[in-house]
Amino acid sequence: MGMEQILKLQYSLDALFGNGVSKYLPKNIEMIFSRKTGRIRTVSHDGKLLCTLRIDGGLAISPYFAQILLKSKKFKENCVEVNQDAAPFVMEGKSVFCKHVVWCGNKVKISADTPVLFKDKVIAVGKAVLSHEMISDFNRGVAVKVRDSLKSPKGEIES
Repeated sequence: MGMEQILKLQYSLDALFGNGVSKYLPKNIEMIFSRKTGRIRTVSHDGKLLCTLRIDGGLAISPYFAQILLKSKKFKENCVEVNQDAAPFVMEGKSVFCKHVVWCGNKVKISADTPVLFKDKVIAVGKAVLSHEMISDFNRGVAVKVRDSLKSPKGEIES
């Protein structure tokens, strides 16, 4: 695994989630490459999935990786925080509705990878359906479609 692949991953992290976020990338990561194209497919650390690289250049990050990146103040601007009523449902993989969002980061954009927080812990990761202005203004409708949550089989943390 070359240094250039690690740099590429760091550039992607900084571009998508904010400058300097990539410094929280764990040191000894394993990468799996596509046999057809030679591009990075998945990135893991200690056997736990960190992220999958999407065809459009985006990153689909795992809740485990989102929790690591949350050490960065800039990264938190990509997150939404839900209230206590919604947390158990979101943990099971249900969508986040606008009315349950108590805080929304400025960098939440439509179709961006968006971690969902409850009490500063990542409970799920999904795709934003609305931007942060819309989530703050609307009191109805889906804010984030959850892709991966803590209780799902792919989730890394069991309670």
